[in-house]
Order: sequence, then C-alpha cells, then structure tokens
Amino acid sequence: MQLEFKGIKENPVNMLRRAGYAFQRNEGNEMSFIRPFSASGYPRFHMYVKITGADMAINIHLDQKKETYGNDTRHHGEYENEGLLAEEVKRLRMILED
Repeated sequence: MQLEFKGIKENPVNMLRRAGYAFQRNEGNEMSFIRPFSASGYPRFHMYVKITGADMAINIHLDQKKETYGNDTRHHGEYENEGLLAEEVKRLRMILED
C-alpha cells in the first residue's frame, strides 16, 4: 500500500514517531520504520519511507511473522488495502495530515 504526503513541514522521523513507529534503519535512499503489535516483534506494520524535497512517500505493509529462508524466500506480508492495513492507513492519514 502506498501513501503520499505533499509539503511536509516537520522532520519525517518525528512525525512517524508520533504515530507510534520506530526507526529501524536506512536502506539506500529509504528509511525503514516498524510498529510491532507485541514484544516478540510480530505481527507488525513495516514501512519504507522516501523523502523527495518536502514530499514523503510511504510504502507500508503488514508483516504477519518473520520471513523464512530456505530454497525459497517467504515474507508473510499483507500488502492490500483491507483489514488491519486499511485501518492503519486511515489512522496514519489522520495523524500525519493534521
């Protein structure tokens, strides 16, 4: 799910922290943030944020559990705008567009 916020006036890390997200790491020209549901770390909302000028683009998904590795890689994520992810997107818009 992708979100876009134009003309932000605040530090994006502070904005997302206010929304309950923790900065995880920089990945190239994007920042990774998470908002876990429990102490185990999963399930969690996970987003990649890219800043271009005063605009912030967010690519968010729901990680149900930690990725598994073997002969194939499985991510166990939800990317569609329904259920918990749809509710989180509404919550983010209310907080970040305020």
